[in-house]
Amino acid sequence: MGRVTSDTTATDAAAQHAPEPPGAPPVWQRRLRRFGFPVRPQTDVRARLVPAFPEPSGRLWAVFGAGPDAAARLTRWSAWGGPLLVALFAGVLRFWNLGSPRKVIFDETYYPKDAWSLLQYGYEGTWAKNANDALVGHPPELLLSPQHSYVVHPPMGKWLIALGEGVFGMNPFGWRFMVALLGTLSVLLICRIGRRLLRSTALGCLAGTLLAVDGLHFVMSRTALLDLIVMFWVVAAFGCLLVDRDRTRARLAAALPSGPDGVARPDEEVGDRLRLGWRRWRIAAGMCLGLAAATKWNGLYYLAAFALMSVLWDVAARRTAGARHPFRAALRRDVLPAFGATVVVALATYLASWSGWIATKGGYYRDWATTPEGRTGAWVWVPDWLRSLWHYQTEVYSFHTGLTTPHTYQSNPWSWLVLGRPVSYFYEDPKAGQDGCTAAEGCAREVLALGTPLLWWAACFALLYVLYRWLFKRDWRAGAIVCGVAAGYLPWFLYQERTIFLFYAVVFVPFLCLALAMMIGALVGPPGSTERRRTIGAVGAGVLVLLIAWNFIYFYPLYTGMPIPKSAWHHRMWFDTWV
Repeated sequence: MGRVTSDTTATDAAAQHAPEPPGAPPVWQRRLRRFGFPVRPQTDVRARLVPAFPEPSGRLWAVFGAGPDAAARLTRWSAWGGPLLVALFAGVLRFWNLGSPRKVIFDETYYPKDAWSLLQYGYEGTWAKNANDALVGHPPELLLSPQHSYVVHPPMGKWLIALGEGVFGMNPFGWRFMVALLGTLSVLLICRIGRRLLRSTALGCLAGTLLAVDGLHFVMSRTALLDLIVMFWVVAAFGCLLVDRDRTRARLAAALPSGPDGVARPDEEVGDRLRLGWRRWRIAAGMCLGLAAATKWNGLYYLAAFALMSVLWDVAARRTAGARHPFRAALRRDVLPAFGATVVVALATYLASWSGWIATKGGYYRDWATTPEGRTGAWVWVPDWLRSLWHYQTEVYSFHTGLTTPHTYQSNPWSWLVLGRPVSYFYEDPKAGQDGCTAAEGCAREVLALGTPLLWWAACFALLYVLYRWLFKRDWRAGAIVCGVAAGYLPWFLYQERTIFLFYAVVFVPFLCLALAMMIGALVGPPGSTERRRTIGAVGAGVLVLLIAWNFIYFYPLYTGMPIPKSAWHHRMWFDTWV
């Protein structure tokens, strides 16, 4: 009898010290079960790594009389059909009368002409002083010479503008075509990105619609400047990283072992040791970020921010998969491939964008390395073209950091979110009977780079909401949106003395729209809310969206240079700083 008791005691002791099976409930939960407290069911970790897309409801289509089968098909098609319809709407807005005003407006005095020169010589030549008037004359004249000129932005954006000029000619429609196309495509991207990020086709299409009716994005889509091109590549990179995140987590989920009950639980071996390697969607993101930096250098801030964000996503995925030391695992397994896929690929893409300058040997500073100044120093063994290019980049950096010349429309970034000082790209005051003016008092024609005010002011509250969601609810989606805004906005605070403008903010406008769509989704209410709660939320959200749309329509004449009576123009100058 004593032997049995002793053996039983030994067995119990061994059981107490035996390792617990993976995913077993904690000891304190098992003890509470003795007193009637149920143990929470173990969830499949794969559902946390790869959350299922909510099954869309066909109730909306049923309201319009569609049968169950038709409603199901329409619901499936809406995943692409909705974004395509929103993009079509945005495209009609942007391409309608795109050649008006038939003028060289604001900084179009630089980039369309540089783009045409790239087509002719592979580098930026020199234009005559009266070239702007000659371009829109009857007939137009191209007063261009092969003498190289000093330019301070990389060539990628100008090459894209040149595509439109090559097809449609050196005229306002031709030099604005590619920018309008990229503006339209960015709306499509945001619809799909919003759908993937917020797990809702409706909210994704809402984010794209908000972008379509934002005044700053609209004006920049109809003007041949570089900032909207930067925005397009940034948005494309963000979308690529989202796809990479989902696919990476799916790989981790597929590698996890399942228990006898078929439920996958965290596994230290998988979380710490699984090699994710070189991922094509992250490489695509690196190329997009390189193209952004090869258009304007502010794309470099997004390169740094998105590369860091991608690695932090890997850390979080490994932690969820069961890694004991997720940061150490990411440092060993992910950082080097991430650096190669983003920074190295972006650098190679940036260098490739200068191929015209490298190949033609006629560009500014192209032969600097062969001059007496260029033949001195410790780096003479580096190829001449590379040393000349590096010298060019240092000179451009000095120019940008020392640019403090006052400008009528310059503004401090503190005022950007409230639209303190928009930029006037074009202004004329035709008399009655001139240029379509029918008002006896005379008219005003203006192209004003002004965001839709109600959208931007609502987005200020949306930013506070996503900051709350990120900091206090640890919502990665909100953190991604915050990263997109911060990388395009905060760096400008480092240049308080530099001459900068509100239209630089177009780069992070898509993320403002995503933030606003996320907030509106919260207003409508989460799944499971009462019918009364969702009805009140939907009415409030609908009113806000309709007010934003009305606000865009109200300012539409100022976005397109339409002639309106002087009194109507004054009514739209809500603040003295807008004049």
